[in-house]
Amino acid sequence: MDESSSGYLQIGEAADRAKLTQRTLRYYEEKGLLSPPTRMDGGFRLYSPEDIERIDRIRQMKDLLGFSLAEIKEMMEAEDVRLQIKAEWRSDADTAEKAEKIRRAREVTIQQIAMIDHKMEKLADMRAVLAERVEKHDQWLIQRESGAALRPESAGVQG
Repeated sequence: MDESSSGYLQIGEAADRAKLTQRTLRYYEEKGLLSPPTRMDGGFRLYSPEDIERIDRIRQMKDLLGFSLAEIKEMMEAEDVRLQIKAEWRSDADTAEKAEKIRRAREVTIQQIAMIDHKMEKLADMRAVLAERVEKHDQWLIQRESGAALRPESAGVQG
């Protein structure tokens, strides 16, 4: 197989493109985040354009959303269900069959939204705690500048 003409990348190229290590890609495969890639005659892994897109989505969920690998796996499994439904879609299917597929796709998409909402709530809570801490620091500094010093503990400073 000529990987340059078919868009396939060897593991080193895929890792470099994704700014990950080869070990990380193997780990993702071991944990079920990536399907085992196609292999060359010599046993070298070859990653398809679809594999590269999946790696990019995994990295996005990890870096941008702060998802754990377990959360990423759950999100990717929901995405796999959606892709399976899309692959099985038949325009000649009856309305009831189409409706069932749409309901299933909707259900897994709602699960994905719920996971993102949960992560956003946790981030909002963390942000609120930090904003409160900044407010306490500001109050301490304002009072200090006015001559009435507060104890550092009351300004959110831990010793």
